[in-house]
Formats: sequence, C-alpha cells, structure tokens
Amino acid sequence: MSTAASTRPVALVTGASRGIGRAIAVELGATHHVLVGGRDERAVAEVVAALPSAEGFVADLVHGPLPALPERLDVLVHSAGVEDGGTIADTDAEVWQHVFEVNVFAVAALTRAALPALRAAEGLVVAINSGSGLTSGPGGGVYAGSKFALRALTDALREEERPHGVRVSSIHPGRVDTDMQRALVAREGHDYDTTYTITPEMVAAAVRTAVDLPASGTVESLSVRPMRRR
Repeated sequence: MSTAASTRPVALVTGASRGIGRAIAVELGATHHVLVGGRDERAVAEVVAALPSAEGFVADLVHGPLPALPERLDVLVHSAGVEDGGTIADTDAEVWQHVFEVNVFAVAALTRAALPALRAAEGLVVAINSGSGLTSGPGGGVYAGSKFALRALTDALREEERPHGVRVSSIHPGRVDTDMQRALVAREGHDYDTTYTITPEMVAAAVRTAVDLPASGTVESLSVRPMRRR
C-alpha cells in the first residue's frame, strides 16, 4: 500500500466488482483503503480506479491461491456468493457442492487466513447473508441451506473471536436489485419488478452502520427488507 493509503483503515470486500459488493466498496471507499475483491481483473481494476484509495484483490476464492493479506485488516466483508439449485428432487450433488464451496467453504478459508490481521486491528467481519439464511421455501433449499450454514459459521465465529476483540456482523438482505436477483425471478417465471426489491446501496448503508458503530458495541445481526412483498 502507498503511504497515503496506510493512513486509512483497510477494508477487504469480496465480490466487489458488481452488485452488492461494488456498492459496499464504494460506500467504504469514502473512509477506508479498499481491497477490491473479484475474479475478473479488468472489472476489479474499474472499481479500483473509481475509488479514492484502493487496490485489487484478484482471486478465485474457492480454488485459490489467495493474494497476500495486510498485517492489519480493519474490515472484512464477505459479499461474494452464488445462487443456484431447484427442488431437492431435481438438484444434483455437483450443484450442492458448488453453492456450498462459494457461500460457505470459501468464507471459512478466507476468514481463517485473515484472522491474524483482524485480531491485530480488533477488526470487524461482515457476512452478507440473506433472508434465505433465516427461512427456506420450496425450490430454495440449496441456496438457503448454504446461507443457514453461513449463519452458523458467523454465530460461532462471533463468540470465538469476542475475546480477541474481533466483531462479527451478519447482514440479511431481502430481494436486492442485482443481476443475480433478475436471474432468480426469471427462473421463477415472474415479471421483474423493482417495487419488490431494495437497492445494493441500501445493503451498503447497513454495512456502514455496522462499521461505524463504536468498538464497545456490535451489530450482530441485521435484516434489511423491501417494504412491499411479492
């Protein structure tokens, strides 16, 4: 990092090249040096260029290897994720494996690698979960299962790291206006209507609330939902 960047707290945001992750990177970019996580080097570079203090963190979080992490990390936001699967009867093992690899296993691996830097800064881990991490329905068992598992991971991590001063927040958005949501609605056979969604910037605002809370307190779990429901 440059000398100028070293004066800012450091935030790593995965999945930051688009959608919710990008909105979070932009929001935190006002105050933090942002490590912009993503697999597409060109897309990552575009976000880096738009922020006042940033650099790329280009990696395949499932297959690795991970780039070097800083010695101190103030915020780690897990925003990378996938949505896939149908009914239990129709979903094969490969889909289950892929969804859990991205939404759970990769989160655990990156968190484990980042813990020394997070402990050094008494930092914050933010997991972008989902409303599906609180309840499941027909055709959503695969994705919801991974988000339930992510909630279990963050609940355990919160208590394990409390003695080290590391806080853990779980953010549960409802339907968000993203490419992933459009694909899901198309698969469900509905017409897409933003009336029933929130924006990525609303999720980023929730993350900002968790980040800005004094270290003596913590946002443990926060649900952000559209006012209207389909």
